[in-house]
Amino acid sequence: MQVTDQVELDGFEEELSRYIVGIDLGTTNCAVAYLDATKETAAIQYFPVQQWVDFGTVEARELLPSFLYQPLASEIEALQGAGEADAFDTHVVGSLARDRGLQLPGRQVSSAKSWLCHAGVDRRGQILPWHNDEGVEKLSPVEASSRYLAQIRWAWDQAFKSHPLADQDIVLTLPASFDQVARQLTIEAAAAAGLERILPIEEPQAAFYAWLYRHRRTWEQTVAPGQTILVCDIGGGTTDFTLIRVREASTKAAESTNETLDAQDRSQLSLHRVAVGQHLILGGDNIDLALAKAAESKLTAGKTLPPRSWDALRQACRVAKETLLSESVQDAYTVHLPGSGSKLVGGGQQVEITRDEVRHTVLDGFFPQCDLQDHPQAQQAGFQEFGLPFATDAAITKHLASFLWSHRYDGRTDDERNQLSDLAAARPDWVLFNGGVMTSSQLRNRLVEVIGSWFSKTEGLPNGWLPGLLDGERMDRAVAVGATYFGHVRRGNGVRIEAKLACSYYIQTSLHPRQGVCVVPGSASPGDRFRLTEMPMDLTVGQPVQFPMVYSSTRLADRAGDVVPLTDEEFADLPALRTVVELSGRRRQETLPVYVEVELSQIGTLQMYCHAIDSEQRWKLEFDVRGSTQTDHSAGDGSATELGVLDEELAERAHHEIASLFGEGATAKPSRLIPSLTQTLGRKRDAWPPSLLRSMWADLMEFSEGRRQSAAHEARWLNALGYSLRPGYGLAADDWRVAQTWRAVHGKLAFPAVSSRNESLILWRRIAGGFTAGQQLTVFQQVASPLRNSLDPQRRAKGGGGGNAAELSELLRLVGSLELLPKSDKSQLGDWLIQLLHARKYEASQAAMLWTLGRLGSRLPTYGPLNCVVDTERVESWLRALLKRTVDNASYPLALMLCARKVGDRYRDIDDDLRLDVLAQLESGDSPEHYRKLVREGGQLESEEASQILGEALPLGLTLR
Repeated sequence: MQVTDQVELDGFEEELSRYIVGIDLGTTNCAVAYLDATKETAAIQYFPVQQWVDFGTVEARELLPSFLYQPLASEIEALQGAGEADAFDTHVVGSLARDRGLQLPGRQVSSAKSWLCHAGVDRRGQILPWHNDEGVEKLSPVEASSRYLAQIRWAWDQAFKSHPLADQDIVLTLPASFDQVARQLTIEAAAAAGLERILPIEEPQAAFYAWLYRHRRTWEQTVAPGQTILVCDIGGGTTDFTLIRVREASTKAAESTNETLDAQDRSQLSLHRVAVGQHLILGGDNIDLALAKAAESKLTAGKTLPPRSWDALRQACRVAKETLLSESVQDAYTVHLPGSGSKLVGGGQQVEITRDEVRHTVLDGFFPQCDLQDHPQAQQAGFQEFGLPFATDAAITKHLASFLWSHRYDGRTDDERNQLSDLAAARPDWVLFNGGVMTSSQLRNRLVEVIGSWFSKTEGLPNGWLPGLLDGERMDRAVAVGATYFGHVRRGNGVRIEAKLACSYYIQTSLHPRQGVCVVPGSASPGDRFRLTEMPMDLTVGQPVQFPMVYSSTRLADRAGDVVPLTDEEFADLPALRTVVELSGRRRQETLPVYVEVELSQIGTLQMYCHAIDSEQRWKLEFDVRGSTQTDHSAGDGSATELGVLDEELAERAHHEIASLFGEGATAKPSRLIPSLTQTLGRKRDAWPPSLLRSMWADLMEFSEGRRQSAAHEARWLNALGYSLRPGYGLAADDWRVAQTWRAVHGKLAFPAVSSRNESLILWRRIAGGFTAGQQLTVFQQVASPLRNSLDPQRRAKGGGGGNAAELSELLRLVGSLELLPKSDKSQLGDWLIQLLHARKYEASQAAMLWTLGRLGSRLPTYGPLNCVVDTERVESWLRALLKRTVDNASYPLALMLCARKVGDRYRDIDDDLRLDVLAQLESGDSPEHYRKLVREGGQLESEEASQILGEALPLGLTLR
């Protein structure tokens, strides 16, 4: 039976602070508001944040621009001599950072909030600025966000010395569509800034709370029961939609809203947040990019600006957009681009952007007229500039149409469902705009006009109907005000919005057909607990248990325990939940009967447990947040797991063969293992399914002591272990298997034989994709000395170099597989290889050198995050060297293709003229046509190419991205 309880608070308001502080951690600007809770009639106030506005000048400004800037050495003295030492660490935050970054964009960090939800990079890695000037310290998106909050904390503590910010209750705003990982990283950023009394609130909901605060005495005279309010929040980096339904309040609810209010002030209506939109990296940044693309074409006649000039143009287009979409009478804006160094180009590189051009680009491109049934296009590639995966369809009106239609019956009563037509159910009565983009009256008017056109034929509406507009707080401050008011409401004051989760969560239980069990319904509220006692499961002891998780913002009617089909249109993936149960005296394959228990915390995160049926024991299932912040590699389309419904008879045969070689009293010869397995299993080894391979890995680990019989036994054991676990990721719990392999092998070879050493290198190469960055660096350091002896010009001059060609080749292929190595190490290795590629002494290792060059210079990692890609300028120098002297080797066109492959990101793509030279070489060398296509226009790898890149075929069902 399902039981729903309330869980305890997460520490917010353990002791009520004097001040309630609302912080809007925005993509473009941060804002702060506060309330003195000790005063009965205290009004919410804005908090101006002290910040650098010029060199040597610190002032308090209403907004803190969300920019970081690392000063030049010549600028640091002016900052340090201003008498505000605590306001400057290594980076400037705020107005000066924004303005100075217009001239030196390579020293500026921006859009950190968008990077927090980018699954393709290591969000804890030092990756920003994405394209930095030489010598600029890089920061992680988490650290950049933390520094904005640290600046706010510093400014607050200067103003309220007796009431430091760390001791106040803080409501921090997040996009409504942030997933579990992005939410958790934001809380982590706040903690790093010393702010731990944090309660998140969704930004659109906070914007509506700001409207409620402004109209707290009259709001019930504005809206009516049955009406729908659309909150449209379009900021610098994200677009969020939220629906709020208005209902009559129950008598009990009305009486308990606020006991301190007079009877006539108690709410007769209730407000229910019933739906939020899917996460869209779509906002002001995208508009800036579109304007910059148009301006670039005017400047270069279709060619591509270098990244530095592009950064400056994009920044300048932000100013042009804000100027020309405002109420100003200015008809054009002239953009000047910086040249080399820090000076502006005087009258050379400049371009004029007109008001009409902005209107055409923004209104027609982002807010076009469309029908209610026009849903966004799911095309392959949208803007990929500076690495961010922007929404593939920039038409915000189409996203809004899809949102309204998909959620037309969410939160409706049964009577409404029976009485309303689809069109009437989807219609919003009121619109509340929020976000920096919507400060433009032109854009607000266009959206209202489009919404009106969708519902003009609704029965009972007058001709020319338009939704009503709710006048809220100033848009750049509304979210901070609403967050503060929400904190006040939490203490029993004011009007509360009943906000259900508005997003249902599921455990995936089957791949064919793909289906899952709802564990938390969209109707849940923070603090609810769900126990799925009617759906017992078996928990294996001593083995990793992983629960693939998905969520849906459209399936809000599902209840906990419902089994539903999972479709790509309705569901999105989350990091899997996992645990390993270790019980003394239990056998490896023993299972325990358990049920799943889920808690929805007060800060909106999920906590899941496996609860023993016959005892009070339970084991926490944790989100793999760290893994999911580092890379977006996946197991392909799930076909590997579908192939892996393991035939137990095959597994037993493999177990017997492995035991006959490595088990107690074994007599089989090491050289016969693979042939015997092939014969016994009745299929060649490249046809062994992934689940069989992982079962063989478990057998090999069980009989690991058997490798100590001889050097030949150890070499065969290492070889089979790597083959059964390649590529180190792709199946559930592979990270656990890789960790177990590392503990069993690293530094623990039983024999000093060359065969054992070489096979250990092959093992690490095969499973490198499952290593952490730290493990990859450890492996590299283990082989760095012999590599340098062979490759480093200084060491070769002292008598090093050459060596065993087979061993050198294997060392090279190993380091080429370590995608998480620091870029400085990969760049140095590539430079050495280019110098030695044509040396007669290294002719036997030429294929490995080319293969490694291709892996080191690849524009799209095989499994790693995008921030591990070697800088474009360095790879372009390698390509020019490769084109000067061609090599008659099958790995030569592969290296060219990997280094020149088009990915649609100007920070990773090579120069267009150089691309043409590479294509000419590939055509003259009779390379595969698909190589040329990948260089010319990009695309997906074919299976044969994936095998070449990895050095051998992937297991069945696994694909590279």
